[in-house]
Amino acid sequence: MSAREEILARIGRAVAGTADVEIPRHYRTAQDIKDIVGLFAERVDDYRAIVHVLPAAEVPAKIDEVVARRRMIVPDGFDWAGGWADLDTADGVITSCAVAIAETGTIVLDHGPGQGTRAQTLVPDYHLCVVRADQIVAGVPEAIARLDPARPLTWISGPSATSDIELNRVEGVHGPRTLEVIIST
Repeated sequence: MSAREEILARIGRAVAGTADVEIPRHYRTAQDIKDIVGLFAERVDDYRAIVHVLPAAEVPAKIDEVVARRRMIVPDGFDWAGGWADLDTADGVITSCAVAIAETGTIVLDHGPGQGTRAQTLVPDYHLCVVRADQIVAGVPEAIARLDPARPLTWISGPSATSDIELNRVEGVHGPRTLEVIIST
């Protein structure tokens, strides 16, 4: 028996015969946010990401502009005719997302079509994510309701950053150093 199995067995024996307790799940949802796109853009910007809010018709030209002269990983399912690269030679990755959270400025990838693999989104130094306005929800409970828990989820709140014991900020250690977001309205 593994340590995990042993611990779970002990817990099972300890709670055997006790009454089931209903756990209330009254999460705050659907807050009254007048400008959900604006709030998301503001929160993403707070994380030191580069943010553009554009009409959908202007998005292709903006993509071409911001990735000019970069070798990009373009995941299956992302419709863009720019330069392609593999993981070993890429300067960056361009993706869509599964959902975005206005309250926290978080982008969630479930690695479905257009979102790439975990390696494709964590190894390159630059990540451009295109978020449609209809993918932005108010809070985490709404995001969770849209996600499939069986899929691999990557939650992105700004460029990768960490601090050492002296609180010196270091960017790009655990993912892209630069995050750029285009919000398509």
